[in-house]
Amino acid sequence: MNTNKIIYWVTTVLMCLIFAFSAGMYILRYDMIAEYFPTLGFPSWVVVPLAVVKILGIIAVLTNKLKVLTEWAYAGFFFDAVLAFGAHHMAQDGGGTVATVAIIATVISRIMLKFRY
Repeated sequence: MNTNKIIYWVTTVLMCLIFAFSAGMYILRYDMIAEYFPTLGFPSWVVVPLAVVKILGIIAVLTNKLKVLTEWAYAGFFFDAVLAFGAHHMAQDGGGTVATVAIIATVISRIMLKFRY
């Protein structure tokens, strides 16, 4: 494996782990997350759809079967992480670090996508 492939896979796995963890939290700790979302400025009803979309996005990125779905997944992950960073920053709860890592991993993974094979 060359360096570009290693960078792609490390950042892609990191990105997928971050979004899988958050989707898992949204499902397994729904009550806690549903109470917390309004403090970040989001309605609580968005928790379950967001979890489902994150899981579907992970599948789209890892399978890379349809290019358009892969692109939409990357865009969705990027915007989700940017909005999470902004929400945590505005709430001043110190939760923006993971969002920052997610933004960086998503951008690098997408840039390195062409070196996947």
